[in-house]
Amino acid sequence: MNSEAITRRVGHRLNIKYVLDLRNFPGDPAESVLTHDFNDILNDDSVSIVVETMGGLKPAYNFTKELLLAGKNVCTSNKELVAEHGVELRSIAHDMNCNYLFEASCGGGIPIIRVLNSSLTAEEIEEVTGILNGTTNYILTSMTQEGADFNDALREAQKNGFAELHPEADIEGMDACRKIAILSSLAYGKHVNYNYVPTEGITNVDATDICYAKKLGVVIKLLATSRREKEGTWAMVAPMMIGSENPLSAVDGVMNAVMVKGNAVGTTMFYGSGAGSLPTASAVCGDVIDAAKHLHTTIKSDSGTGVTMRLMKIDNVARPFFVRFSGTEDEAKAAFGDIHDVIRLDGVSGEFGFLTPTMKEGDFKAAAEKSGKVVKWYRRGKKEEQ
Repeated sequence: MNSEAITRRVGHRLNIKYVLDLRNFPGDPAESVLTHDFNDILNDDSVSIVVETMGGLKPAYNFTKELLLAGKNVCTSNKELVAEHGVELRSIAHDMNCNYLFEASCGGGIPIIRVLNSSLTAEEIEEVTGILNGTTNYILTSMTQEGADFNDALREAQKNGFAELHPEADIEGMDACRKIAILSSLAYGKHVNYNYVPTEGITNVDATDICYAKKLGVVIKLLATSRREKEGTWAMVAPMMIGSENPLSAVDGVMNAVMVKGNAVGTTMFYGSGAGSLPTASAVCGDVIDAAKHLHTTIKSDSGTGVTMRLMKIDNVARPFFVRFSGTEDEAKAAFGDIHDVIRLDGVSGEFGFLTPTMKEGDFKAAAEKSGKVVKWYRRGKKEEQ
């Protein structure tokens, strides 16, 4: 599509030597360069850059490792592989004077990794938070704007091609978890292991929750967040109630957005398509161009290779909470203190909703368990998160 502009920017033409696939494509332009043997690519010294868009860990991990050990640059959209083995693969690339680039692994067409690696390198990053999964955002938007329940919204997303047949990685939050781990590693200069990021999905969000949110003047969004505080750095993925003061509240449908807060620049926001073939291809091609401009030179980035960050426990993070409560207001006050924004919904009997004061999550959970009256709860964005 943009071959002439790419040639101009790189300084010479990029040619596709091979396409590796188990299938055949009769009549397709790829047919003339199609191979079924990975070794054709690995052993061809004329191939300098390889794009991996297979997804998953096998055989993508072994292929990528062999290519890097052969001194070939690899550009990928595979967030699962980057999150699981990115530290090792980047270390190999560094040792072999080549590059392992993964712009398309986070945020689709949003150039957020390039921003963290270049534009914001003068900053001490204090927070990264975003809507990083288009499937869950589409479902929550449908529930909020159209009154759909979760299952109907999921089926609609699948029908429109916005959700996989087996969408567990999306709706349970694991896709967003891997992405925030990758972004946090770049932001803070230490490896964030996604296995230690507390993660909740949206499968328990129901129509009553949405009604409470509307009454409160907020929306429910699946946010992936990491943040530096005096006590330490924490990260998590969870549905949160956020108000209109937070720009992420207006990000709807399959769109993604990432907010990055630096100690000098303040808060910046990056918005765009989080999925789709062309936005992903655009991000991958951006990496291909970078690799072509830096052949035999590793592009410097502060990825924290080899040093794993010790994350602060979520129980020590303080914020307000929204609570659906089946007892009396006096019982709620006895459990949580000075509650406010009490809400009662027409047609919903035996419970009411309210906001707690700012309190540590561990203290909130203990109080909720002790009361025995909490139907459901959500985290509410604090003022500084708005």
